[in-house]
Amino acid sequence: MAAKIAYADVEVGTELPAQSFPVTRATLVRYAGASGDFNPIHWNEKFAKEVGLPDVIAHGMFTMAEAARVVTDWLGDPGAVVEYGVRFTKPVVVPNDGEGAVVEVSGKVAAKLDDHQVRIDLTAMSAGQKVLGMSRAVVRLA
Repeated sequence: MAAKIAYADVEVGTELPAQSFPVTRATLVRYAGASGDFNPIHWNEKFAKEVGLPDVIAHGMFTMAEAARVVTDWLGDPGAVVEYGVRFTKPVVVPNDGEGAVVEVSGKVAAKLDDHQVRIDLTAMSAGQKVLGMSRAVVRLA
């Protein structure tokens, strides 16, 4: 499978389709089981509050992966991602209220590089706060 987006068809400023990702306590339990990360800050409200958090928080790597979905869905090929990195700036707080939280992710082409590559800058927000900083992917287009 190759990227479905052609290098010639994008310009700096091209926006990727934004997406919203719901996060509930059940989501966190499933992610913990898949990742093996059973840190109680991700499932135990009492413990999370005892260590100074406002409530249970989503796993950072989960948040990072959800943000990457905006890029891979746009590309049509996760193998076209050459580099990806973020800084964790704020936690995604996931209340036990039946609704949980939402991570809203948008992205745009920030630079056209050599070898059919572009840099995509992502913005990830939850509850009005930026939860990932310096979220960038370098991808190879068709």
